[in-house]
Amino acid sequence: MAISQRQQLSLQQKLSPQQIQMIKLLELPTMQLEQRIKQEIEENIVLEEEERSEEDELPREISVDEYLREDDTPAYKSRMNNYSRDDKQRPVHISGGRSLQEYLVEQLGYHNLSEREMKLAVYIVGSIDEDGYLRRDLISISDDIAFSLGIECDEYELEHLLDIIHTLEPSGVGARNLRECLLLQMRQVEINTFPRRLAMKILTDHFEEFVKKHYEKLMARLQVNEDDFREALNEIKHLSPKPGNLYSEGGTDTTPYIIPDFILDYNDGGFNLSLNSYNIPELRINRRYMDIIRDMVKADGSVKNEDREAVQFVKSKIDSAKWFISAIRQRHDTLMRTMQEILNYQYEYFKDGDKSKLRPMILKDIADRTGLDVSTISRVVNSKYVQTSFGIILLKSLFSEAMQTESGEEVSSYEIKNLLQQCIDEEDKRHPLTDETLMDILNGRGYRIARRTVAKYREMLNIPVARLRKQI
Repeated sequence: MAISQRQQLSLQQKLSPQQIQMIKLLELPTMQLEQRIKQEIEENIVLEEEERSEEDELPREISVDEYLREDDTPAYKSRMNNYSRDDKQRPVHISGGRSLQEYLVEQLGYHNLSEREMKLAVYIVGSIDEDGYLRRDLISISDDIAFSLGIECDEYELEHLLDIIHTLEPSGVGARNLRECLLLQMRQVEINTFPRRLAMKILTDHFEEFVKKHYEKLMARLQVNEDDFREALNEIKHLSPKPGNLYSEGGTDTTPYIIPDFILDYNDGGFNLSLNSYNIPELRINRRYMDIIRDMVKADGSVKNEDREAVQFVKSKIDSAKWFISAIRQRHDTLMRTMQEILNYQYEYFKDGDKSKLRPMILKDIADRTGLDVSTISRVVNSKYVQTSFGIILLKSLFSEAMQTESGEEVSSYEIKNLLQQCIDEEDKRHPLTDETLMDILNGRGYRIARRTVAKYREMLNIPVARLRKQI
């Protein structure tokens, strides 16, 4: 095969490292941006936080008249004499609370376990998730124990220890599936009534029919009437499907908090939109490194050979810091520009938060108004929140499809979802509405919608199918 050379012209789009970093900064919500800035400060020696002005924190000056008015309080009212010389100031220790695993290990200490059994039981407890379930099989756990602890054990030994863990509080902890979880909780109560005995039999022998809500089949098979069956269901409803949630001490450490990226105030018929940058530090370049470069560079612009490497290093850090500061400002401008257009587009909705006033809006609508790309708008609204007078709103939830009525009017899909939710709330739970029936109801009210669209909206609202909504 002959070797030949030829020229070929092609057009390729490539992003520079700075552009990629800018895209990543645009996606970050407020909390992660704060962490990203602190990381950049640690990595770049020339970057530092700009000290905030303390004018707002200074105490207010008090006039002589105000001072004299405040001095009318008798001296005996401004101090307390209920302390003794023997009293000592005791520090207040703040505890973060125990985790669920620590609480379980503490209870294991009350059982007469050998050192080997205690190590194995603690390892099993460490595999229990936040919901209180053991979602790994015992064979895999025994392999991990042999690898990490160097202890050979079989699943029968672990099964024995798991039975001990099943007796711990909260009730149902360590279960491997929902059925075992509910049965563990039922065994903790006294089975002294017919509804409880019936509930135990349902969970033991007819769990699949119970989960699928084949209530008529169950009543016929168990030969019970509707009232007894309903009381048995009430006993089961009192059980917790997530026993880990029953333990709350120290649980606030893992509670997710939402920090809004925008703050929107509505006063006197007008909006005041601002970016939530309270915890975002202001950045600047340390002037000391600029002076170092000036001292190293001669009057003719040349640099000594021994200083050249140091100058190049500092100069690269300064250029990186300048670009990072510029990227933060560009992110601020892009976010404010996008949020302002969303506010203008959904002006009526932001007045009082009435979802019926939401206009159909897609990413392209805001992209056309801002002159930005659709992908940029998508990154701006992703994981961003705005604080309003009626709550904290996820920006992405404001975007909805446009649906047409029979009269040709465009309405937001939110309006159809609200109507769908209303129909399901008002349905007869003995005979819940199917997707086909819901489609006929919506079409009868002037909304042209297909059955598959009804199913899609129902799933978006986390509403199960009609069979699973059935109640006795």
